[in-house]
Amino acid sequence: MSDEFEEAGEVGPIDYLVVEFPGNRMTGEGFPILVDLVDRGLIRILDLVFVRKDDDGSVSGMEIADLTGDGELDLAVFEGASSGLLGQDDIEEAATALEPGSSAGVLVYENLWAAPFAAALRRGGARMVASGRIPVPALVAALEATEAAH
Repeated sequence: MSDEFEEAGEVGPIDYLVVEFPGNRMTGEGFPILVDLVDRGLIRILDLVFVRKDDDGSVSGMEIADLTGDGELDLAVFEGASSGLLGQDDIEEAATALEPGSSAGVLVYENLWAAPFAAALRRGGARMVASGRIPVPALVAALEATEAAH
């Protein structure tokens, strides 16, 4: 994977998501959208792992085959998505955010759409000094407060 990044010369920001599925209920509705993002060259999946947190709090990894047992989800396209960035300690840390009796997908991805912009900034001597994300509920609350003030 490192050769791939070095050859490209342009690396976009790397983000991660931990998405909880309460009660281990996963519909798979988001997977085609994830595949579309990859197919359109907007993101590159670096790692995708699934974990389960049992009612007693114990954590275990899940194989993609475990998720597709009923045949309704076709996740074969995600098989083997592992760059080595995620270690067991990262997976256990992600699991601390889960409620017992739930499972989660842990996704690490590169924002390919931003790679040329980031490379241009680096060439110009710029460096990232802060980054963050505004949670959707905070955005909605701010917009509602703005509307209420007018």
